[in-house]
Amino acid sequence: MSEHSHSQLNALREALDNVDQHLVELAAQRQRIVSEIGEIKAQAGRQLRDFRRERDVLNAVRSKAQELALDPDLAEDLIARLIEASLTQQEQDQVRRAHRGEGLHALVIGGAGRLGVWLANFLDAQGYQVTIADPAVSTTESTRHLSDWRQAGLNFDVIVLATPPGITATLLYELSERQTSALVFDVGSIKTPLIEALHAACHQGLKVCSVHPMFGPDTALLSGRHILLMDVGSPLAVEEAKAIFSDTMAETVTIPIDRHDRLMALVLGLSHTINIAFLVALVETGIGASELSELSSTTFARQLAIASDVAYESPAVYYEIQKLNEHGHLAHDALTRAVGMIQEAIAADDAAAFANLMTRGRVYVESLSGKADS
Repeated sequence: MSEHSHSQLNALREALDNVDQHLVELAAQRQRIVSEIGEIKAQAGRQLRDFRRERDVLNAVRSKAQELALDPDLAEDLIARLIEASLTQQEQDQVRRAHRGEGLHALVIGGAGRLGVWLANFLDAQGYQVTIADPAVSTTESTRHLSDWRQAGLNFDVIVLATPPGITATLLYELSERQTSALVFDVGSIKTPLIEALHAACHQGLKVCSVHPMFGPDTALLSGRHILLMDVGSPLAVEEAKAIFSDTMAETVTIPIDRHDRLMALVLGLSHTINIAFLVALVETGIGASELSELSSTTFARQLAIASDVAYESPAVYYEIQKLNEHGHLAHDALTRAVGMIQEAIAADDAAAFANLMTRGRVYVESLSGKADS
């Protein structure tokens, strides 16, 4: 490379660095404006998220990108990420502004686990004084970090059980005996092992219900997420648990507790099974992941990304979801039948039967779209 070319390259790199710095400054400026907008919305009692406004913004961005000969998809992806960051900031600001937990105390049993940590931070952001109790924490860390929850007493307004089902059931019986006045709820992915203990706790006078946050502990923005609430005999407990999430953009859905595990067999069990089976099938072929990734299709890449996320989750938790759900056979049997139907259509050289399977799937998905539009 000539000295002139080298000089030109350095100048262009410097210009590029300046553009990058300017982009970051503009993003920070955007976030400051977003905070002000969120405050105005909060004062006016308006919803934080406006899907029509978002669509208008993205359409305008695509149009501007075309004028500038920039890939519209790139422009939309960039602004969509900024919108998500903005919504996350607005939601978190709203949670903090509400001070819903100011002057109140919360105990998170199992608070050293990933979901327990998320819940403790979430309650802390609302102003609760949070105590974490978990055998995995050291009592020397803080007066609010205990290895045994019994050391904390029962002077709490909220007690969250972020523990495995077997432990949760035991805790419910013990809390019933101690007669706490706190709102008590579990956040387990499986409810069948808890139903008897939950009803017994309610019968003993506990203000208790069951909750299932339908998102992982890495979730920052709750918009578009669901939180399931289950009444076990204390409507007041359901209302108080619902209120804890009311300053977010999450959608709370109340369902019968005896319906929960049947639904989760599909929502969690089936999706987990498919992704684990996908990876196991790849391993069994003996073909290396690097070779496949070099020539993968869009569909394969997306499926691999989802399956990879599952692979890095806790095997113990995922085994628990599969093993403890008495409705798990519903998902496994349906999946086995579906694979068999595909194999039969191919073996019979029946293109019409194969097409029919895909059509049935499309109709199923379209029914979901129709519901969303109505």
